[in-house]
Amino acid sequence: MIAAYGEARQDFSYNLRSKIQRVASNFASKSGWRSFNPQDFQIRHLRVNIPNLAPVFHNYLIVHISDIHYGQWVSSERLEGIITLINQNHPDAVAITGDFVSYLLNKSIEDELAAQLKKLQTKDGVFAVLGNHDHWAGAQRVKDILKKSNIIDLDNDIYEINREGFKLIFAGVDSVMMKKAQLDQVLEKIPPKDPAILLVHEPDFALTTASTKRFNLQLSGHSHGGQFYIPGLGTPFRDNYTLHYPHGLYNVGDMTLFTNTGLGTNSYWLRINCPPQIATINLV
Repeated sequence: MIAAYGEARQDFSYNLRSKIQRVASNFASKSGWRSFNPQDFQIRHLRVNIPNLAPVFHNYLIVHISDIHYGQWVSSERLEGIITLINQNHPDAVAITGDFVSYLLNKSIEDELAAQLKKLQTKDGVFAVLGNHDHWAGAQRVKDILKKSNIIDLDNDIYEINREGFKLIFAGVDSVMMKKAQLDQVLEKIPPKDPAILLVHEPDFALTTASTKRFNLQLSGHSHGGQFYIPGLGTPFRDNYTLHYPHGLYNVGDMTLFTNTGLGTNSYWLRINCPPQIATINLV
């Protein structure tokens, strides 16, 4: 009885937020608030040392984005502009760490999102994992969007990049918050020594992944950087999966972690001292 009541409350809350998203999006579009301005976005350039990286992969460029939350602040026009910025960097690979959508997913959103994501241009591929919002909205429907967009789904899986006999491994786990992460399954698939990059929506999972000593770099999102950043104090808004690593670059044991502040917004369509972010990461 209690469990059923809790599920009913959750469904009511989700449906209410879906209606709010629809109304707010329509109002923002009619008011002209959802146009693209490249000055709204922070391009953060990083160099990450990978000790066992073969020379053929030196300066390998990954563009990392997260938390698109398409259909809210990120409109079709904004996403098209974001993708143009990404393609201008001529990346070897693009990594997307979940929350493609928020509280609303319909045929129109599916078609628009797939059409835009398909425009991403890379040498080796676009890699992605799902976030908690993707599961709430419909995990299989989001996976269908990835398939239509030629994006490689790394949920609890790996992908090997081969150059001149050397390998670079991209790996990923499904949403930790939704209890879908199967790290053991990934570790069984991954080669024992090749450099490996892990995509995980929730950054604090780094406490677990670093302990395996198998990954050189973890890329995450989820936090949105809190959306509010107070100089000298940081972000006051964190949840159980972003308490330790809410934004930026960290060393967690021998592993490097980067938490992207994300592209979109969630409950409130506002960012203060925390602009939406596109990260370019050169491996050295």
